[in-house]
This record gives sequence, C-alpha cells and structure tokens, in this order.
Amino acid sequence: MASSPVGPTDASKTPRYAGLSTFARLPRIEEVESTDIAIVGIPFDTGVSYRPGARFGPEHVRASSRLLRPYNPAQDFAAWDTVQVADAGDIAPNPFNLKKAVDEVEVAATELGERVEQILTIGGDHTVAYPLLKAINKKHGPVAVLHFDAHLDTWDTYFDEPITHGTPFRRASEEGYIDQTASMHIGTRGPLYGKGDLEDDARLGFAIITSEFIEEEGVAAAIERIRTRIGDKPLYISVDIDVLDPSHAPGTGTPEAGGLTSRELLRMIRALADLNIVGADVVEVAPAYDHAQVTGIAASHVVYDIMTAMAQVIDRSRKAAE
Repeated sequence: MASSPVGPTDASKTPRYAGLSTFARLPRIEEVESTDIAIVGIPFDTGVSYRPGARFGPEHVRASSRLLRPYNPAQDFAAWDTVQVADAGDIAPNPFNLKKAVDEVEVAATELGERVEQILTIGGDHTVAYPLLKAINKKHGPVAVLHFDAHLDTWDTYFDEPITHGTPFRRASEEGYIDQTASMHIGTRGPLYGKGDLEDDARLGFAIITSEFIEEEGVAAAIERIRTRIGDKPLYISVDIDVLDPSHAPGTGTPEAGGLTSRELLRMIRALADLNIVGADVVEVAPAYDHAQVTGIAASHVVYDIMTAMAQVIDRSRKAAE
C-alpha cells in the first residue's frame, strides 16, 4: 500500500453518535487510496418466506457498530492498523424481481472483488449468499462454506421458486460453487419437513454440527470438527444471525428456540483466524423485531471478529511474500 491505513473517526474528537453511519465509523471506500477489506451492505429481503425487514439490516448493523474499537484483544490483532478496511456502501438490487436481483448482486460483487482483496457483506436476507458465492468462485473456484444458521437453507423451492432465502446453498452446490468435501452447517436446530431434508443436505455436500451437539459436547469439540473438515481449503463464512437463540437475536425473520449464545458464536469465529478465509456475509438482521439494538450489536461484533480474522489472512500473505 502507498500509505498507512486510514482508521475510524477518532471518538475523542467526534462523539460516537455523530457523523456518517459507516460500519464502525470507518472511512468510505472513496476516501482511501486503496482498500483491502470492503464492508458492503445489501439491503434486500425479497427472498424471505416469513417476517420481512432484513432490507433494513445493513443500516441497523452500521448504527450498532459505533462502539467498536481498533484493537481486538480476543484475537490479539488490530486490523485497522494493519490493513485498509473501508465501507463500500450498499449494493441495492431490484426489490421486485428475484432473478434480476441475484444477477445484479453477482455483477456488483464481482466488480468490487476486482478492486479489493476481500468482501465482507452485511445483509439483507440469505438469498444474497447465492450470487456472492457465484462471484467469489471467479477468484477462488469452489470454496468450503461454513454456514452458521438455525436452518439448512438447502431446500429445493418455495411456491415453485428456486431462488429464495431457504435455497441458496442447494443452488450453489448443484452449480458447483461449493467444495462438497469441506462444507458444514453450524447451529442448526428445530423441526424439518422430513428426514429427507437431512439426506438431501448430505448429498449436497454438507456435514452438520447441531446446536444440541454444541450444548452436549462443547464449543471446543465443535471447533475441532470444523477445523478438521475445512483444513486449508479456501473458506467462505456465511452467518445467519438466527443461529443465535432469540434471547440473543430477536430481530430476525425466522427465529428458532434453542440457539447459540453470542459468546459461543464469537468463540468459534475467533478460532478460524488462521484458516484461508476468502469472503463472508452476515445476514438476516431485521431491526423491526429488535429492541435496544440487541441483534444489531451481536451482528456488528460478528462482523468485527470476521473482519479481524480476514485481516490476518491478508497480513500473513503479505509477510510470506516479503
């Protein structure tokens, strides 16, 4: 890089509740010479099957991120001092046509991916994972998908529609965008339509760590299984905030009882910092059902810890090239 990274607005000079609402008050992408990690919103929820409102998720997560600070003690790393992170604004796809919206996200994410090292997306509903995976495959080929979610999201159709927030990983698997030997769901729970859902899911290339497994065997056992399956494969992390129990994330579209705590989720993400992370999304925050920014704060910290891990990937790569 030509110059030192530009960090967030100084909270000792401008109050945290003032100024433009970028993620963690970081600079906009137009304000820096080059960007390593772009944080981009996709305000879109046309693919939801139950409660709408995730189109307002990016704005809510940004507003909930104002208390984040440069040094991450849990990962012992100051991402903003090491790589340039910037807020790239929003990709705003067609809200009336799912097919057009998916195409527009793919095009925009591909173009952004050519300008930056990594993209970290704030949704929006989980439909957006499908075009994001299509875009990232152009840089990395099939990727291991680590999918934190209460639900499998590998169903076939809803109302005969193949593209919804419940189908992105089925489409991605069928079309060859995921590594079927290294992908996993984490935190799944709750009722299914039938046992065939699990059989389909396995055929599509996913292993499962349920929330019950984490309760019974512990977070450390879950981390060991994750790391063993993923290995050194290029890794895409997709976090549906409903992986958290509704007590930790009420502001979401399809809540399920019996989920993870925010502490458990953050601990698992922090354990991935030495893996080959190539992209990520955090989706399904629906602020109309939130209160006191409970869900927004949880999501903003998930974004922060993924961003810190991504920054370490870039830092290691640069040091290896020296």
